Amino acid sequence: MSIQLVTVVALALVFLIATLLPVHMGALAFVAAFVIGTVFAGESTDDIVSGFPGDLFVILVGVTLLFAIAKGNGTVDRLVQLVVRAVGGRIALIPWVMFVVTATLTAVGAVVPAAVAIIAPIGMGFARRYKINPMLMGLLIINGASAGGFSPISIFGSIVNGVVARDNLPSNPGLLFASSFVFNLVLSAVVFFLFGGRELIRRSSTMVTVTAQPALALTGSGTPPTTGTGTGGVPGPDDIEPVPSGGETEEDERLPLTRDHVFTLIGLAALAVGALVFGLDVGFTALTVATVLSLVSPRSAKAAIGEVAWPTVLLICGIVTFVALMERVGTIEWLGNAVTGIGSPLLAAILICAIGAIVSAFASTTGILGALIPLAVPFLLAGEVGAVSMIIALAISSSVVDSSPFSTSGALVVANSPAGQNDKVFRGLMIWGFSMCAIAPLTTWLLFILPGWS
Repeated sequence: MSIQLVTVVALALVFLIATLLPVHMGALAFVAAFVIGTVFAGESTDDIVSGFPGDLFVILVGVTLLFAIAKGNGTVDRLVQLVVRAVGGRIALIPWVMFVVTATLTAVGAVVPAAVAIIAPIGMGFARRYKINPMLMGLLIINGASAGGFSPISIFGSIVNGVVARDNLPSNPGLLFASSFVFNLVLSAVVFFLFGGRELIRRSSTMVTVTAQPALALTGSGTPPTTGTGTGGVPGPDDIEPVPSGGETEEDERLPLTRDHVFTLIGLAALAVGALVFGLDVGFTALTVATVLSLVSPRSAKAAIGEVAWPTVLLICGIVTFVALMERVGTIEWLGNAVTGIGSPLLAAILICAIGAIVSAFASTTGILGALIPLAVPFLLAGEVGAVSMIIALAISSSVVDSSPFSTSGALVVANSPAGQNDKVFRGLMIWGFSMCAIAPLTTWLLFILPGWS
């Protein structure tokens, strides 16, 4: 067996083992890089470590540290309160508020599962109280997280743009963000009308405000009800608790913005302006803002370091380190030639997008983005398919399947579903998520790749 085939099998085993067993994918990737590098490639430890993505490490730590501070000092909760209150009593707008808030959180640096973990308990609490289909609420939260996930200062966006820059491919971070946002916005509009949006528009509502809902354990052991109008495993309106009678409102404590809130908002704005207008490094700028906030308010930032998304840092750094090994031993070029050898660049492009979608439905989207883009580099350098359009199609295809209940985001929605609806929501998300594995690659191929954009 050639060294190139050994690395491909090892990468597949990393994803398979991490999916089936409670072993961290990033740790497995580091171990695979060490074992294959020393045993099969004859590399030293320094050679293996040379593939460690220091730039991505700084970005991941800096951005997630800043978001942890914003969450810890209450800025995130305050923003949610302000935005939800702005809709007044219009129930039909509540799912869209959840979409916008979640998109905003991921756009400014929250890891997608972290943003969903914050908003899902609130959104699903509204779904239970105001008789909103939990599929509608859950999918808009997940789609919102994906919509904001590819901003130039977000985790997904930083990973994709960093990998693209490292491989000297053409890039357009703004177009990537805009394309992902619009795609998820349109997809959410379909979801809205497919899962009861017309009923919400017709229904009169009561004033709603934010009430914190406790996050539930990821066990989701509810027993599905025996009645209801849902089809295909999807909950129907009759399966949800009745809406409170008109005039019944919840207590709203109108807390003013504190000094910490104001400084944090200024810091987030400074990060966006510095990165987007002045071209400052996202990671070091985020670390600078986080450090300044820690000096201004040490008590509120004290626990933030423990809230950094260390599992995500380990994951992406491990995957990229292993992919760097694959590049050194010639696997990337070997695979690229194999894809190019299919004979039809357009067919090869849709196959790559389909692989990304299917694997991401079960494994980590972050890991997929770090692995598949480098694998497609030789294919993209051939110039027969536009690099920017291919990367956009691959990024969208790999992220919209986060609605699968086997992904972290989908599991969080299932866990926070109204009592007795967990199994129905699980089945509904499974149907929807797997349908996206087919629909997203084909749609993005038609929209971005087939027209022949550069």
